[in-house]
Amino acid sequence: MGEHQIYVKLSEEKLIPKSDILSLLRTYNCYHEGKNFQLRTREEEGELILEGLLNIYWGLCRPIRLQMFDDNERFCLNRSPTEFNNNSQIRRTAPAGKLKHEEEDCPQLLRTRSDASFMRVQRRSNTHTAGDLQRLRTHRFSINGHFYNHKTSVFTPAFGSVTNVRVNSSMTTRHVLNLLLHKFRVENKCEEFVLYMVHESGERSRLRDDEHPLVTRVLYGPCEKISKIFIKEADLGEEVTYDVAQYIKFEIPVLDSFVEKLKEEEEREITKLTKKYSALKSMILHQLESKVLTSDRV
Repeated sequence: MGEHQIYVKLSEEKLIPKSDILSLLRTYNCYHEGKNFQLRTREEEGELILEGLLNIYWGLCRPIRLQMFDDNERFCLNRSPTEFNNNSQIRRTAPAGKLKHEEEDCPQLLRTRSDASFMRVQRRSNTHTAGDLQRLRTHRFSINGHFYNHKTSVFTPAFGSVTNVRVNSSMTTRHVLNLLLHKFRVENKCEEFVLYMVHESGERSRLRDDEHPLVTRVLYGPCEKISKIFIKEADLGEEVTYDVAQYIKFEIPVLDSFVEKLKEEEEREITKLTKKYSALKSMILHQLESKVLTSDRV
């Protein structure tokens, strides 16, 4: 390692020279020219730091739990005699300026389904404003920028929908996951999730806890048609090697024929090895017999 050489950390074991990263970064920023995804650089204590937005795709199979209340805003429960025995209406109160700012910058989760569909919901009063009727149709309202069903905290982001977080190259996979979960006020623990680099070929590789996702993104290139970073459940995700990925897209009959050919090849190899070692065994036994006869004559 050169005395004045600057490196970027990919993981605890692997460092990448500054010159290599800058070369890849020029391609990365050229691809995102005129967009918000261009990365900036700075040097800090002899280390090159990249920072910018990182796209992460939702690949969850199970619902996640969202916080009911916002950390910085107050919620009021307005109960009238006609509404008390029905579902109470939850209304958010905040200064107008703050609400306008949130509408511009708020993160959003695209919804697929909710366990509220399995719950028995009581009928509401017929006296509702236009806004109330709209809420009744959609059964959701916005908290922290995401659409939330106010009858349950269970929510499943649409598979393949994308969000982004602002990160830097010093953040590990765990840091990025914590940042993403905090952005959407997800109550699930960070340890329940992992990040995967999913390739167009079907190959999937897990980002280790000490890996730096932004650096990994730069190394794999900017085109997300070729590779994407997905968040998945830790107990459901599975790595797929490049060799296995080559067969994933084939139809079942084609895969069955591959299996048959592999079995035939295996049997041929077994027969070949059996003959080889049987011949060696015969030669060794013959030599042992010769030595025994020679010793008996002596």
